[in-house]
Amino acid sequence: METHTALASAEGGRITVWASTQAPFPLRDQVARALDMATERVRIITPFLGGGFGGKSASAQAVEAARLAAISGKPVMVVWTREEEFFLDTFRPAAVVRIRSGLDDAGRLTLWDYRVYFAGERGCENFYEIPHHREAVYGEWHIAPGIHPFSVGPWRAPAANTNTYARDMQIHLMAAKAGKDPLAFRLEHLKDPRMRTVLQTAAHRFGWTPAKLPSGRGYGISIGIDAETYVAAMAEVAVDAGTGAVKVKRVVCVQDMGEVVNPQGAKIQMEGCITMGLGYALSEEVRFRDGRLLNTTFGTYAIPIFSWLPEIETVILENPNLPPKGGGEPAIICMGGVLATAVYDATGARLRQLPMTPERVKEALNRCREDTATIMNVES
Repeated sequence: METHTALASAEGGRITVWASTQAPFPLRDQVARALDMATERVRIITPFLGGGFGGKSASAQAVEAARLAAISGKPVMVVWTREEEFFLDTFRPAAVVRIRSGLDDAGRLTLWDYRVYFAGERGCENFYEIPHHREAVYGEWHIAPGIHPFSVGPWRAPAANTNTYARDMQIHLMAAKAGKDPLAFRLEHLKDPRMRTVLQTAAHRFGWTPAKLPSGRGYGISIGIDAETYVAAMAEVAVDAGTGAVKVKRVVCVQDMGEVVNPQGAKIQMEGCITMGLGYALSEEVRFRDGRLLNTTFGTYAIPIFSWLPEIETVILENPNLPPKGGGEPAIICMGGVLATAVYDATGARLRQLPMTPERVKEALNRCREDTATIMNVES
């Protein structure tokens, strides 16, 4: 939560930088390039880091401090203000996903044409049994300078959040088109035993009962693979049709992450992912106008607070025959998808853009009412 800070000292043709960075070796190379000096003459010292989540990778404040120290010959500390932090730090790249999918007469998926632009390939791989499928990736999140007006960089589980959300929403819509329960529809297209197990365990712990979409219950489903960990989430939400506000009532999350070295640590990571995921799913948005950044404080950029927290249940499946897999990011990839599908189940509104702000939810609800009215007029 602290603003980015760095201290640099130049002495004897060498430079030492103390920086709150999660990427000390890339930073060493950055400083060396900026000062046109050999990397072995640059030393990076990382104090206690705290949370990073991708946000302490770019380290532009450290390069700034190093340049000033080299010019002045004095130790220099750079401390960004909150406004500088919002403007100068990297942003998660804006991304677009386009999906074409089709069903046969039996309601089974036969076509999946998936295209993602600028988010990257992480998390876009298809794991459903679909005879004709293609995944195409155009651009990665670490985009070359000049393509975006601002610097872009990683945000916890980069690309996987976007791709999982898009896939889950489309699968849910196809289940609705087929007139099938969304859980049964997914299981019908899954053969991978690990994925089936995490999904069925989540359904059991959640207390899922079959129903066609939208059921009005506000139940959502999301599944994905990240860092070789299989994860499934189910959620229950309530939607205020008047304000567009989404209240997340409970979340059940199940992981198969192979052999678990630190169960308590893994559980805390899952809970943290679910909490942090409420932000990108519901509120965290950077807005621009005429090239000007409009969000420069946490007064205009809303992150999750304690009162948002739902009832959270986490389950880690035992799988000691598999080496340990990742646990710091998998659970967060499901939050966009599980909440978007839950809102659809509650209201019939299709949320095609994150975050699902109250304004966007109200717009989706209005479109849903207009579509219903059109159908009624045609039928009459």
